[in-house]
Amino acid sequence: ALRKGSDLEKAFATAALVYYNYADPKGKLSKAETKSLLQSQFWHVIQGQENKPKYQEIISSLNAESENKIDFEDFLFLLVSLTLMSDLLQEIKNVKTTK
Repeated sequence: ALRKGSDLEKAFATAALVYYNYADPKGKLSKAETKSLLQSQFWHVIQGQENKPKYQEIISSLNAESENKIDFEDFLFLLVSLTLMSDLLQEIKNVKTTK
């Protein structure tokens, strides 16, 4: 069914598949697992962002010792937040596709 979906539908389906492949049986990720997932699967976006205050805030929240786990909604919020502050976003804006 996803093969027939739009590019946007496929993008969100891919994000969901990656998330749930890492998630525990309850569909949650620990903060450490979330950080590891972002660093391994989203590194082109976060690369070079280490000195930005918003990036440091996000990563420090994932470093905080807490029993709280990340659900899919929170994970998507992290992806969007990291993308919005990324230098890669400007490159994405400059890409024009033809349909």
